[in-house]
Amino acid sequence: MSAPENRVPFDLRSPDERDYFARWGNGLVVVLPPRKPGPTEWGRGGPPHGGTWIHVGEDGKARAFTGKVEVGQGTRTALSLLVAEELRLPLSSVELTMGDTDLSPWDIGTFGSRSMPDAGEHLRLAATAARNALLEMAATSLGVARSELEISEGRLRTKGNAGSRAVGYGDLVKGLRRIDTVDPATQPTPASEWALAGHPTTNLGAREIVTGARQYVSDLRIPGMYHGRVLHPPSYGARLRRVDLSAALAIPGVIGVHEGGFVAVAAPDLLNARAASKALRAEWETAPQPAEREIVEYLRRHPAECEDFWDVVHHVVGDADAALASAPVQLHATYTTAYIAHVPMETHAVLASWEGERLTVWAGTQTPFRTRDALSDAFELPPGNVRVIVPATGCGFGGKHAAELAVGAARLARAAGHPVRIVYTREEEFTHAYFRPMAVIDISSGSEPDGTLTAWRFHNLNAGSAAARIPYTVPNQRIDNQPAASPLPQGSYRALAATANNFARESHIDEIATRVGADPVEYRLRHLADDRLSAVLRAVAQRAGWQARPARSAKDHTRAAGQGIAVGLEKGGRVATFAEVRVHADGRLEVARIVTGFECGAIVHPANLRNQVEGGTVMALGGALFEAIHFDHGRILNPRLSEYRVPRFRDVPPIEVILLDRPDLPSQGAGETPLIAVAPAIANAICDATGHRLRSLPLAPDGTVPEVDPSDRRN
Repeated sequence: MSAPENRVPFDLRSPDERDYFARWGNGLVVVLPPRKPGPTEWGRGGPPHGGTWIHVGEDGKARAFTGKVEVGQGTRTALSLLVAEELRLPLSSVELTMGDTDLSPWDIGTFGSRSMPDAGEHLRLAATAARNALLEMAATSLGVARSELEISEGRLRTKGNAGSRAVGYGDLVKGLRRIDTVDPATQPTPASEWALAGHPTTNLGAREIVTGARQYVSDLRIPGMYHGRVLHPPSYGARLRRVDLSAALAIPGVIGVHEGGFVAVAAPDLLNARAASKALRAEWETAPQPAEREIVEYLRRHPAECEDFWDVVHHVVGDADAALASAPVQLHATYTTAYIAHVPMETHAVLASWEGERLTVWAGTQTPFRTRDALSDAFELPPGNVRVIVPATGCGFGGKHAAELAVGAARLARAAGHPVRIVYTREEEFTHAYFRPMAVIDISSGSEPDGTLTAWRFHNLNAGSAAARIPYTVPNQRIDNQPAASPLPQGSYRALAATANNFARESHIDEIATRVGADPVEYRLRHLADDRLSAVLRAVAQRAGWQARPARSAKDHTRAAGQGIAVGLEKGGRVATFAEVRVHADGRLEVARIVTGFECGAIVHPANLRNQVEGGTVMALGGALFEAIHFDHGRILNPRLSEYRVPRFRDVPPIEVILLDRPDLPSQGAGETPLIAVAPAIANAICDATGHRLRSLPLAPDGTVPEVDPSDRRN
């Protein structure tokens, strides 16, 4: 894997090659450069995640820069807290620039819950190095040893009340143009000693959010701006044969672009842009596509090559086949999850503007540098002639990685001679973005009569490898992932394949516990190999009031209440979720209570972390209970919110969140892992209530628990 010769995948400029002071004035700059990969590092760990830089100015403020972006997950406040903590500044004295390719260091993108472990750690290191430099400068200025200085609110003073002298950051850097790089030996403040981070803090910009004053991409306006609309194929796989733009171009002010398979129109007002879009006359050549009812067999018959090493997992321990064949207790089952949509509050939006050969694009994207490179390639521009800015963006959930819309807006803007903004309609968002992959997961397990696991065979078809590894002790394992030729466009989604893999595994673990008559919590604790995950499970079981009980037979069940539990380990975080459900006489499912415990190392921003866990739980309810994309021969059948069910207020039960703070461990991300135990906990609770084992998500697509084949009822 290598970058094209005409560009590099990240900025390799050394600090002295960049004028850090042109925009922000005199001061101290501390740079943590991006790591340059060696010849074999691409295949081992992917490209480096980027670096960061911090400017401490004559006004005493710190300006920090990261390539990560804020798409509603609250990282702007958390990252700013870490800078303020290390520089001993009030939060109001920290300004954080995110996702601006002209100002920020290169970054691989905002996904995988990497903002805190990557950008957070980078910013801590740079801020600590800046503090150390300021301490040295103050010691020289005041004529004392560093050990005789203390810092508070951006001022350094000599210790003790008698004869105390002080100097502020702004005074220290007055007239200075100094650039430092971070010493590899730099050690940030231990989380156990944090005075600002880790404590209650209000989110930055909270007032603007709740009052509607915050400007998102779809709110942006530029003088002379046109509105763009793109022509989309009527079904997946359709190819454009010919198109007639004459009727569209006859509308006053309308311009059109037809380049290869790309067709779009733009107009000074949105009404004419919509009218021009409807006036386009296109002929398409369609391709055969499967129907939804045959999708499982279609995926089994259409395997695909692994194109990306991130998707490859093949984990073998011992001899799973032999151990399974000799196991006294065997269980074989298949679990499936549906394609689902991201449904961000703000649809895809982009605004492009040209000034000569200089292109600026404002985009709601999770990958600004990848978007910059796509624009650079499309228009044969040096990367330095392209600037991508990511303003406040109304959610992404992994669905805003693609750069095609940015390229399309730039094409229209160049043709129109005006800035062009494109904002997807909700129907376009449903039909022309990509989906969370459908999963087909086959599991075979073997155990002793007392339930001791001896064999585990796990095969994921199509969805991916995230969280496929089992957190339980099993001496013989075979775990693999097989990509498939999906008929629907699919890509990243919050938690990737971890939700599907965790649903299958935690459902199966409950099934084994039922088969051997073990309590589900005790059975998990007996096999868990991760002490941190065991601690989270114990905390949730205690809060939920879990009472150990033997498994019930099917004849003991009525459609009443049930309880279920599940655990998960992913992205450095540990989660356990308890669910209580009621299944009414008419089959209607009610989720009555959820308790989730989460541990992700040292907690930086407690309120936002709790919000992330609660929000992730609500989002996971949708995929667990009723979200599913319906399709037939390449066409989406439910491309509107009136037809695609997401959680509503009445669907959300009381949610109790337990946060386990581990200041002795590095901070990890929290945007994804809290989702992955919700679906199996609910599925296990439904089985506890009814004796029915539901192995497909969504569990209650019409709000009721479906009847299942008698063979799927508990023995």
